[in-house]
Amino acid sequence: MENEPLIRLGCFFGILALMGLWEAIAPQRQLQQSKLKRWFSNLGLVVLNTLLLRAIFPLAAVGVAAIAQEQGWGLFNILSRPSWQAILLSILALDFVIYLQHVMFHALPTLWRLHKVHHADLDFDVTTGLRFHPLEILLSLGIKIVAIILLGAPVLAVILFEIILNGTAMFNHGNVRLPKGLDRLLRLLVVTPDMHRVHHSVIPSETNSNFGFNLPWWDYLLGTYQAQPAASHDGMTIGLGEYQGKPEVEQLPWMLLLPFREV
Repeated sequence: MENEPLIRLGCFFGILALMGLWEAIAPQRQLQQSKLKRWFSNLGLVVLNTLLLRAIFPLAAVGVAAIAQEQGWGLFNILSRPSWQAILLSILALDFVIYLQHVMFHALPTLWRLHKVHHADLDFDVTTGLRFHPLEILLSLGIKIVAIILLGAPVLAVILFEIILNGTAMFNHGNVRLPKGLDRLLRLLVVTPDMHRVHHSVIPSETNSNFGFNLPWWDYLLGTYQAQPAASHDGMTIGLGEYQGKPEVEQLPWMLLLPFREV
């Protein structure tokens, strides 16, 4: 656990670099906005969020898991299960919680005002998967902490889940082209960029589909899956209707103030 921040940081920069290289070599779509400005703002939001989380929740999710384990809190600290089962089931349960949270952030107007920062991006690439308002990040961590305590999720499960969630968020927001056959195969196990890109369509019915981040199964089981965008991946419009043609949505100050302003 002492090396957990370094491990996560290494995974973050490694996956970001790989996805950035992949996007440069085999992009799915032509970007419409200045990549330099977008990356500066989106990654600036990551830095701000990281500093804020460390200041307010220095223990973060992994620290809470360690405390729960020491105190014997939660389901898997009460039930006698093999460690591998507790780890696997915890990862699955936490992924389902993130799915439900995502649905909730779309369904409740107050939470949607925060989540709009993510969806207002006029392009879709690896940094879109990192673009979240600080208040949404704090609320998300709070929900995750409650889930970890109730589950009694093992420390290793939480570390793995955090790495997987961060990695898949960058992967499935990637502006990368995958062969259709490979995409269909991968969709059995993981949310692919083509699958999640539908979720960033300007069409509301498409925006309110494909909520999964890691696993696609919850969308399949709960009826929120949509296979393809109506306008095709090359022809679809990314973002939210009310912010089309407004380049200021890619500026960091605008993102921070969005939940508190009128359209």
